[in-house]
Amino acid sequence: MLAHPTLENLHALGLHGLAKGFKELENRPEARGLDHAEWLGLLLEYETTLRRQKQFETRARAARLRHQASVEDVNYQIPRGLDRALFLKLGACDWLAERRHLLITGAAGLGKSWLACALGQKACRENTSVLYTRMPRLFADLAIAHGDARYPRLLRSIARAKLLILDDWGPEALTPEQARDLLEIIEDRYDKGSLIITSQVPVDRWHDMIGIPTLADAILDRVIHNAYRIDLAGESLRKTRSSTRNPSALDQSETAQHHQS
Repeated sequence: MLAHPTLENLHALGLHGLAKGFKELENRPEARGLDHAEWLGLLLEYETTLRRQKQFETRARAARLRHQASVEDVNYQIPRGLDRALFLKLGACDWLAERRHLLITGAAGLGKSWLACALGQKACRENTSVLYTRMPRLFADLAIAHGDARYPRLLRSIARAKLLILDDWGPEALTPEQARDLLEIIEDRYDKGSLIITSQVPVDRWHDMIGIPTLADAILDRVIHNAYRIDLAGESLRKTRSSTRNPSALDQSETAQHHQS
């Protein structure tokens, strides 16, 4: 058996996965026939798995995602116009390395926020920094920051995230200050990070929501032409779940959250 001082040394070195692996392998009879290289390989797997899990947990806490969603739990059977092939492609996260964006539009209750959070969670699993915020809350925080000199620091903290999720934009028009704030955020991400924007308002009406033509042109030029699009349509998932006689026919993980939210 492994001596306790050795376990203590492994923990002192921060090799908690190695320590866990040693304890478990020592108690597995089938492991006794392994040679040194095989033992070392298994121990490194323990350490790598534990470190990746801790990295994910740290990323997920910092992301502050609204929903506990995952790409594996997306229900493609719901009639809402979700392109399965496109979403699976987005779930691979290659678009993040390409610094591309994603725009998700559709009526309330179709799962825009949930889908955005599912992609955010997958990005966290890929060890990508993520930040989720609702746009009304973001603009409120920025307005306060303007008044107490925290504005530059807040913009820097937003810019650090490789994936920024801006949820629930519209339908109210932006004030001139909000339009300028949005341009600053978009400009900070240009060729440096990716965006997910969700909105009930169709993309062709975003120019009107921004209001100031020059700012609208600058913002949308940096977002739309480098973005994937998901345009959802159909009945609310909340309504569908409430009316169905067989709730198990719907994906429990996704539709249940919409029903409760």
